[in-house]
Amino acid sequence: MAVGARSGRDEPEEQPEKAVEPDAKDAEDVEDHDGDEAPAHRSFWKELPLLIGIALLLALLIKTFLVQAFSIPSDSMQDTLQRGDRVLVDKLTPWFGSEPERGEVVVFHDPANWLAGEPTPEPNLAQQILSKIGLMPSADEKDLIKRVIAIGGDTVECKKGGPVKVNGKELNEPYIFPGNTACDDQPFGPLVVPKGKIWVMGDHRQNSQDSRYHMQDSTQGFVPVDKVVGRAVVVAWPVTRWSTLPVPDTFDQPGIDKQPAPAAAAVGVGPAALGLAGAVPLVLWRRRRLTRGRTAG
Repeated sequence: MAVGARSGRDEPEEQPEKAVEPDAKDAEDVEDHDGDEAPAHRSFWKELPLLIGIALLLALLIKTFLVQAFSIPSDSMQDTLQRGDRVLVDKLTPWFGSEPERGEVVVFHDPANWLAGEPTPEPNLAQQILSKIGLMPSADEKDLIKRVIAIGGDTVECKKGGPVKVNGKELNEPYIFPGNTACDDQPFGPLVVPKGKIWVMGDHRQNSQDSRYHMQDSTQGFVPVDKVVGRAVVVAWPVTRWSTLPVPDTFDQPGIDKQPAPAAAAVGVGPAALGLAGAVPLVLWRRRRLTRGRTAG
């Protein structure tokens, strides 16, 4: 009789129950399934540096071309801005030919050594890194922040005891620091602002070394438009002082405008947030492609 065969008369022998073992294909599937768990966990840590790198790169691009944070170092713009405030500055619209408009609060590079003698703090390593990605202002650049009062082609003046006048129209300036006058400390004008220049003044008039105090400089107190970094649009920090910086109504009064209508301004958001928002979809897209590749294989 062949080995392993049984006759019809043989009684079946009781065999101990054995655990059903998976066949080779099932075992292969289990191993593949188990093998997928660990790589999925490892891939997150492998891609985390990529996510961070893309976020930082996008933040750097955003800081360069879209929006940048600046710190307020003085009291010259009180009460609109306080010392230590962080503002976000729109750097996008100048790339499309937009120029500063009356009433805007702008950041600009020192046009003619206006900050001579002012101390420049020495940044630590962390501040240097954060400034590179737009989370902190650079301590190396000497920038100022003031309000644009008049633009190229305007006639601007202010007599002692009187208001500031632009193109013959008196400005109603509720943003001036309480107790200050419009210009009693340094009257001026009438002056015609050259094309491609702006006339700027601080909101804390009696504590602001603005255009009025630099009329003997090489720029005659006017700030070249190409020195303007951008318009401050939002007070972003501290959160208790969060607010926008709109143009006061007095600059929209009839008859004041001798210029063509300005282009619409864009309001930016924090570079770090935009950088992260741009990096996440890129990494997720890459992960989906890798997943599809493994599935297809």
